[in-house]
Amino acid sequence: MDILKIAMIGMAGVCLAIPLKSYKAEYGMLISLGTCVCIFIYLVTKLEIVVEYIGRIETVLNLDGGYIRLMLKMMGITYVAQFAAEICKDAGYGAVGSQIELFGKVSILFVSMPVLLALLQTVGDFL
Repeated sequence: MDILKIAMIGMAGVCLAIPLKSYKAEYGMLISLGTCVCIFIYLVTKLEIVVEYIGRIETVLNLDGGYIRLMLKMMGITYVAQFAAEICKDAGYGAVGSQIELFGKVSILFVSMPVLLALLQTVGDFL
C-alpha cells in the first residue's frame, strides 16, 4: 500500500531530523525539507493517474475540457500553496507561510472567474 510507504518515509525523515535539529537546526530543517519534497514528488506521480482518469471521464461524458483543466489548475494551486506554506511555517516563518496561503486563495479566485462568469450567464439566460 502506498500510504505505508509514505508513512515510513515520513517517519524515517522525522527520526533523522530530530537528533540533527538539536545539534544544528539547519540540518534538521534540510532533512525535513528533503522528506517533504520526496513525498510531494510521489504525490505528483499519483496525480498523473487521476488526470488520466479525468480525461477518460471527459471523453465518455462529452464534457467541456476547459472546465476540467481549470479544476485541475485549482487543485494544483492548492497543493503547491499548502506545501510551501507548511514548509515555511515549520521553519518558523509563519508570516511568509500565511502570505503564500493568501496568494494561493487569490490565485484560485482569479482562475475560477471564467467559471463564475459562465454560471452567471447561464442563470441570466434562465431569467
